[in-house]
Amino acid sequence: MIKLKGIYKREKLKGEFRLVRHWLKGIIAAAFVLILAACGSEEASKDGMDLVEDGKFTYAASGEFKPFSFTNDDGSMSGFDIEVAEAVAKELGLEPVQNKFKFGGIVEGVKSGRFDAAVASHTITEERLQAVNFSTPYYYSGPQIYVRPDSSVETLEDLEGLEIAVSKGSTYTANAEEVTDNIQFYDSDVVALEALSKGKHDAVITDFITGKEAIGAGMEIEGKELIGRSEQAIAVAKDNEELLEKVNEALETLRENGTLTEISKKYIGEDITVDPEKE
Repeated sequence: MIKLKGIYKREKLKGEFRLVRHWLKGIIAAAFVLILAACGSEEASKDGMDLVEDGKFTYAASGEFKPFSFTNDDGSMSGFDIEVAEAVAKELGLEPVQNKFKFGGIVEGVKSGRFDAAVASHTITEERLQAVNFSTPYYYSGPQIYVRPDSSVETLEDLEGLEIAVSKGSTYTANAEEVTDNIQFYDSDVVALEALSKGKHDAVITDFITGKEAIGAGMEIEGKELIGRSEQAIAVAKDNEELLEKVNEALETLRENGTLTEISKKYIGEDITVDPEKE
């Protein structure tokens, strides 16, 4: 009986040893898998981008800023900005996903992670740089004063104390504030210009290309003083440096192969993608 107990104990110990050995093998295997996964994750983070949805470039535009972005009958958007966004997405190997959003809230949408980027004719400003990062400029423009044909206004100084309309969230507010406190806001530059042509307000300050487009569409307005020059760029979240780097690489390719110029001439009739200081 004693001998049998001894044999039983030895067999029990052997069984426990096998269980421990099996358990250790499992732990080692799991650790190995985790190490490989971590290595793969690190490699992916080096080459990957922080996206709202994998495989897609989710961007925002207003759809109310013709010819840069405008809304089609089916609700989709077209225009200069939209084709630039699609071309960038193609270079990134991603599917473009457009989001129509009020201009005044787009930067915050990028900052909060709702959109991967804004391709919406945002001028690079110090204030916006506090919230997002910007790519290299993809076009160059500038604000201009627009009035009705019967107006005597020629310069910004002539608008001292008068009523000026601008789009919400635009940089044109700062121009208007230089000469008046009487500023009216619209969700769209085009709607502001339409109001001007129908007799409202003394002037509208907006991008000179948008104003030219409005005149071409038959609005009874005239362009006056060109106030300055601005650089428009793609906005990306502050912590999404890899996406910003890849967007800049994509824009450089699109400059070199003539795609930006082609898109510009299609919608604007001229090339606004070249830095005027380098011409």
